[in-house]
Amino acid sequence: MTVTLIWIAVGLFAIGLYLSWTAGRLDRLHARIDAARAALDAQLLRRASVAQELATSGVLDPAASIVLYEAAHAARQAEEEQREVAESELSQALRAVFNEPDQVEEVRGAPGGEEAAEELAQAVRRVPMARRFHNDAVRAARALRRHRTVRWFRLAGHAPFPLAFEMDDEPPVALADRATN
Repeated sequence: MTVTLIWIAVGLFAIGLYLSWTAGRLDRLHARIDAARAALDAQLLRRASVAQELATSGVLDPAASIVLYEAAHAARQAEEEQREVAESELSQALRAVFNEPDQVEEVRGAPGGEEAAEELAQAVRRVPMARRFHNDAVRAARALRRHRTVRWFRLAGHAPFPLAFEMDDEPPVALADRATN
C-alpha cells in the first residue's frame, strides 16, 4: 500500500514537472515572439524612415519622390490591422523606384547619396531577416500550442494565439545587389 502511494506520488510529481517545464517553454517562446516583433517593428520603422528621408532629399525625380514618400508615410502611420498591407505597398514602391541600377547610381552620385543608398540597402536587407526570425518564433509557439497537453491543461493561459507577419518584403534588385557588395 505504501509502495503504491509512493509510485503515485512520484508519477504525479513527474507529470507536474513536465507540465511546469512545458509551460515555461511556452512562456519563453512568447517572450521570444515579443522580442522578435519589437525587432521587426524597429526594422520596418527604420526602412520607412530612410525611404521617407530619401524621398524628401531632392535626389530623386519628383514622381518617384511622391510615390516613395506616400508609401513610406502610410507605412509609418498604419494601424496594426493595416500594417502588413502598408509595408507591402512600401516594398512595391521601393521596387518601382529602384528597379534599375541606374537609379541607385544616380542617388549615389548626389551629395550625401552614397550614405543614403547604403543605409536604404541595409534597411531593405534587414527587414526580411527580422520577419523571418519573428515568423520562426511564431511557428514554434504554434506547434507547441497545438499539443493536446497544452490545450487540455491550458498551459498557454490567456496569451493570444501568435500570428505571423505576412508581407511582401522582396527587395529591389538594384538595392539587394548593393547590399551584398
